[in-house]
This record gives sequence, C-alpha cells and structure tokens, in this order.
Amino acid sequence: MSVKTIIRKLLPKSLINFYHLGIAFLSALIYGFPSRKIKVIGITGTNGKSTTLNIASKILETNGFKVAALTSIMFKIGEKEEENKLKMTMPGRFVINKFLSDAVKAKCAYAFIETTSEGIAQNRHKFIDFKTAVITNLNPEHIESHGGFDNYKKAKGKLFNDVKGTHIINIDDKHSPYFLKFKADKIITYGIKNESANIRGESIVATSNGSTFSVDGINFNLKILCDFNIYNALAAITVAVSEGINVENCKKGIESVSQIAGRMEKVIASPFEIFVDYAFVPEALEKVYQFVKPKNGKLICVLGSCGGGRDKWKRPVLGGLANQYGDIVIITNEDPYDEKPEDIIDQVSVGVKNKEKLIKIFNRREAINKAISLAKEGDVIVITGKGCEPWICWEGGRKESWDDRRIVREEFINIKK
Repeated sequence: MSVKTIIRKLLPKSLINFYHLGIAFLSALIYGFPSRKIKVIGITGTNGKSTTLNIASKILETNGFKVAALTSIMFKIGEKEEENKLKMTMPGRFVINKFLSDAVKAKCAYAFIETTSEGIAQNRHKFIDFKTAVITNLNPEHIESHGGFDNYKKAKGKLFNDVKGTHIINIDDKHSPYFLKFKADKIITYGIKNESANIRGESIVATSNGSTFSVDGINFNLKILCDFNIYNALAAITVAVSEGINVENCKKGIESVSQIAGRMEKVIASPFEIFVDYAFVPEALEKVYQFVKPKNGKLICVLGSCGGGRDKWKRPVLGGLANQYGDIVIITNEDPYDEKPEDIIDQVSVGVKNKEKLIKIFNRREAINKAISLAKEGDVIVITGKGCEPWICWEGGRKESWDDRRIVREEFINIKK
C-alpha cells in the first residue's frame, strides 16, 4: 500500500478536501491566476472527451484562433505539442496552472482542458475560471473510487455548478436533465434524436470510412471512424457556435481531422485489419465491437481491465461483451498497479461463457502476437483498453514503456518475416 493511500485512510475527508483546495489556490496564486487571462473550456464526460476537444480546437484554429489543449494524449500550446506521459487525464494543479500560464505567454486565445470526475472531486478545477463547461455523456465509471454512480454524477455536476458562463449539454444523454438544472448565462444543447436540440445532427450516414451528417443544412464529412463520434463532432460544433463561429465555418476544421491517436485507430489495413482503441467502459467497448465486426471474417478481441483496484464490477461485463461479439477472445494484462494481474485476467474471463473462444495470456505483447498469428485475410483484430497510452503501470509505481500501436507494428513485422 502506497504512502498516499495510507494518508487518505488516516486523515478525515474534510481535511483532505481542505488540502486539495489549498493546493489549488496556491498553484493559481504562484502562476498569477492565468485562467483569468484566457478563455478556458472544460470538457467532461465518460467517453469522447479527447475526441471532442481535438475537433473543437481544430475548428477554432481553422478560424484563426491560437489554441492550447491539455488532454490525456498531449499537451499542446499553439504549434508546440508534446505527449502526455503523466498517465493522468487531468493532471495536478501546478501542472494545469503552469500549462495555462504558458498558454497565456504564447498569446493563445483559448485553452481546452479535459476535466475528469476524480480531478473535480480533488478540487483540481478550483480557482480556474472556466468560461465553458461541456458534458459529452455519462455512463458508470470510477464507481468504487467515488462510492457509487450518484457520487460520480455529482462530481461532474460540481463543474457545472461552478461554471457560470456557458453550459454545453448532450440532450440525447439520459442524464442530461441533471446537468440542465444548473444555472448558467447560456445553455446550449446538442443531439441527434431530440428535436429540441439547439445544434442537431441530421441525415446521418455511417460507413467503414467515416460518417456524413448535416447541421442547419450544412453537410459534414467526418473522417474519424465510428458513428458515435458524430456526437463528439456535434459537441465541438456547439463549442464553436457558442464562441460566435457560424456552423458553415466549422466545416473546414471538422473535415481536416482524420485521426485521433489511439481512438479507433487503424494500425494495420491489410491483409486483415487491426484497430487500437482506448475503450475501457462497457458502453464504449460495445460500440467499438459493433463497428469493427466483419461481415464475413472473424473478430479477434484483445482486452483486459485497466486500473488495478478500480471498478471491479465491470470486469466480467467487458469479458461478456467480447464473448458476445468476438470469435476469439484474448484476455491479457493492462494496468494492474498494485493488484495481482492474474486475478484481474481471471475476473474478466468470467464473462466469457464460451470457453472455446477464450485464450488467457498474461504478457500483453505475447497476446498481441497471438492475435496476429491467428488472423487470416478478412479478419479484424481490435485491441482495447490502452489506446496510445505510453506506459503499463505496475506495482509500487513501476512503469513499463508501452504503446499498443508500436507493439502491433513490431509483432506484425516479426510474424510476416
């Protein structure tokens, strides 16, 4: 057990909250409250944060604005970009305020921040003057760390309670009424199914190469795979519209985005396809499987359950989805942290009822190699849970350099030699 975990157990919650709040204030003070000098947009939700942020920032850039972005994938300030190797979607307060300070110095007009429930619960969003809060969707996640789904939802709600400027809400999401109740200067909704959406996607056509849709009669060609990304594009359009950009001027930005790293990324195209995706919650995983399942060939699923000690309830559920959609299911290691990885693999495997489909391989590289060696022309391999994450996290804070995409390319070459 880490020192940090022991301290959390010993100290009363009120004292821990005060500590987090104090650190948030101190970091903002040291960097001169940089969020007051730039328009900060926070994007939260269970799925789609990175994709929405990337599309929205690209729209603003193609409309002449200099943009900064802090995501689970990268730190970006104008043209300067570096990989986020912290293994934290929403980093600590000093990192965030330094990022904002650097963005101000670089004369960026906007700063986007992926804003997580755990970050909000630890007051990492405090003393940051968010102009806009965006919610993509809400599904069960971080249930054990928050002590229940309702607490998870309330953590997201704290952001909307604190942001008084603009609220952007997916009105098709079943939890939208909760977020619509928070007061704001401006509330803008987006969606596809609900006709009352302020920004509504219509004429939806999804193909294996992307999607097309229209908003207010303007046609969009979205190159990012999976039809659920239309919602992320609509959220991005809504952000732009909230900043005075008309719908037509969003077209160039959206159509210039062809790939988000580690998000439905096709790493190998022939003789079979290999996709790498970040999906690690049931709702997202099912949508990925539905999209990639081939009509004729086999679907080979490589997965585990990221985050040792976290959300154990979903492990057999993930295995069950792989069992439902996959023809071959390879359960492997992801990020065990201080938990025994073999136990996690066994718990995911419980959901695979058809044991003839099941292969358990502890070593993730070997699991990927096995999938590639089994694939034939027309098959699809989908490797989920990590996307482009740069580490596998082991016990005691130990990290192993990693990237599913790199491993796929290396093992594909090895097998094809």
